[in-house]
Amino acid sequence: MANNKLRLGLPKGSLQDATIALFRRAGWNIYADGRSYFPSVDDSELECMLIRAQEMARYVDHGVLDAGLTGIDWVVESGLDVTSVTSLTYAKQSRRKVRWVLAVPEQSGFERAEDLEGKIIATELVEVTRSYFAKKGVNVKVEFSWGATEVKPPMLADAIVEVTETGSSLKANHLKIIDTVMESETHLIAGKPALADPWKREKINQIALMLRGAIDAQSQVGLMLNVKNADLAAVIAVLPALNSPTISHLSNSDWVAVNTIVEERIARDVIPKLKAANATGIVEYPLNKVVL
Repeated sequence: MANNKLRLGLPKGSLQDATIALFRRAGWNIYADGRSYFPSVDDSELECMLIRAQEMARYVDHGVLDAGLTGIDWVVESGLDVTSVTSLTYAKQSRRKVRWVLAVPEQSGFERAEDLEGKIIATELVEVTRSYFAKKGVNVKVEFSWGATEVKPPMLADAIVEVTETGSSLKANHLKIIDTVMESETHLIAGKPALADPWKREKINQIALMLRGAIDAQSQVGLMLNVKNADLAAVIAVLPALNSPTISHLSNSDWVAVNTIVEERIARDVIPKLKAANATGIVEYPLNKVVL
């Protein structure tokens, strides 16, 4: 079986670093130098290729790649029939979904999509934008934009549909958002022939499981603490655990150790409450992967 190889597409460009970091946490070390489109990976069953996210669905659909990571926005835009194996919510800067928004100049007086009848819309997401306006019954001219879309209004376009994580670049260009056209996040996609091959399907599912585990671990931390039996109920009442916490007996039979997982953002509230409930030796530690 040593000859089996899975051809995996990684998104070149803005998502590249975040994707390689995610794979590292999931257990794969990928080394991309600036010039090569074929990064090396410490898994002899994987062959990686850097491809623009916009083109990933096409190469997966054609069978050039078995699987790839790309935004679901580009899959919808392509209109191709590839399978989403799992969603992976991580973006360039954050762990939130990104939004494709309809934005207009602040001083334009446009408030709704319907106000743009007969106008020019610039976007990279042409087909999705056409379909958005068609559903609303608004006739517009949608023009493909090669980038720097936010500088086109008002001279080169009346409005834009652009992707944003925070909206700060739109504000800096004096644009206001009047609607969300679609939300998007990264997905691991696979082609039908690859999923029909038992070995490739198992390898794709292994990658999906480990990537999901790495993403789920990003927002969570482990907590360990010691507590007297008499105070255990009060401590457990404080803990919003994923599953029931693990409780182990210590050599002193009056005490137990408690081990659990919590959302990182609530740890700052939970730890003082644990202390107040007489827990001692509280340790917070980072997690690499959480596989439920």
